[in-house]
Amino acid sequence: MNKTTAPQSPTRAPWNCGRIIGPKPPLKPKHIWAIRTRLQHDGHVRDLAMFNVAIDSKLRGCDLVKLRVSDVHLGEGVRLRTTIVQRKTGRPVPFEMTEPTRDALTAWLKKRGSRSTDWLFPSRSHAGDHITTRQYGRLVDDWVTLAGLDPANYGTHSLRRTKVALVYKRTGNLRACQLLLGHSKLESTVRYLGVEVDDALILSEQTDL
Repeated sequence: MNKTTAPQSPTRAPWNCGRIIGPKPPLKPKHIWAIRTRLQHDGHVRDLAMFNVAIDSKLRGCDLVKLRVSDVHLGEGVRLRTTIVQRKTGRPVPFEMTEPTRDALTAWLKKRGSRSTDWLFPSRSHAGDHITTRQYGRLVDDWVTLAGLDPANYGTHSLRRTKVALVYKRTGNLRACQLLLGHSKLESTVRYLGVEVDDALILSEQTDL
């Protein structure tokens, strides 16, 4: 009796195929300016605003895509500071908006026209909805490629980590980094930034008595 073999469905490639899993490194200042310059030169008004907000806000992707116009704009201009309640922790996290970010947001809001209740970064394919985290992730891949980087090595958390990593490098102030990231525990900030014993020793060596 011949046995029939059921046809096998084609094997799907895992979502992380070819990508490096684990903490994504932050961007360096030269990468930030390279990306900003290219986006501005190419006239990508929305992307420039989103990139700058991502760097300044230090928000997770799920919080960034759900920003509303009222979160960053008040009256006739862009806010200098604002506070967002994080979805993951329910904790408020404050952030500043630097001059490049305010300029980029002003240009973006002027172009799109919006009410205060509108999504800051609306979806282009689904009316009334905001851009998805998946779409945001694809944009990050495009942005890091502009800086000559391999997108497999970077991700949305690279943007979230970038400014805080610089703050820690310059000050060694973990408590400030904790507040900027909205972590409930300092240990979470230590793990997120990848703080090691060598880092502590370097900071100690730089302190003269």
